[in-house]
Amino acid sequence: MSTHDCWQCGQPDAGSLFCRYCNSLQAPIPDYYEFMGLARNLAMDSELLQKQFYALSRLLHPDRYTRRSEQERRYSLEASSILNDAYRVLRDPIRRAEYVLKEAGFDIGEQKSKDVPPELLEEVFELNMALDELRSGDEEVLPQLEDSRHKFLGMLEVSDATLDTEFRRHDAERDPELRREALERIRGILNRRRYIQNLVNEVDKQLTARNA
Repeated sequence: MSTHDCWQCGQPDAGSLFCRYCNSLQAPIPDYYEFMGLARNLAMDSELLQKQFYALSRLLHPDRYTRRSEQERRYSLEASSILNDAYRVLRDPIRRAEYVLKEAGFDIGEQKSKDVPPELLEEVFELNMALDELRSGDEEVLPQLEDSRHKFLGMLEVSDATLDTEFRRHDAERDPELRREALERIRGILNRRRYIQNLVNEVDKQLTARNA
């Protein structure tokens, strides 16, 4: 947990959000986990997260600081913004994993073809052929596209189940090197999942355009 001198009373080790001595609001911490007082785990207790969110929302709402110093009013606005961002990210398993990976120094950029399993490349080739035929006006490929969409959605379900398992392995690991290896595996799963999601999105886009 971050420690610092209180800007108001000057006491050392004032605390992370409210000064333990004078209770004045401190500069908000940008780290989502630390800000919300949560362990840096990938598997998240959604009820605890929601409870923390509502508790902090009440404590940090700008209306509570209208009669306080300009410093605290500014901190309240900053803290409320961080709180909303933190809740939006941490309640979503994919965004949460991407946040942890980014904070750990991993690249989470665009999906690269080298990360895609060879068997998926064949599926992609067949899908692209069907999409080209549909764009050319051949509606006979519609059943094939629906089948592909169903198959890719199944792959997403498998990816999500695998992620949940890897999240728990990561959280249970105490060795820093093994913990980082778990993050490497999670990044690979996320890359594959992102690629598959893009395929589903493309199929949906073409089917929607066809039905418009």
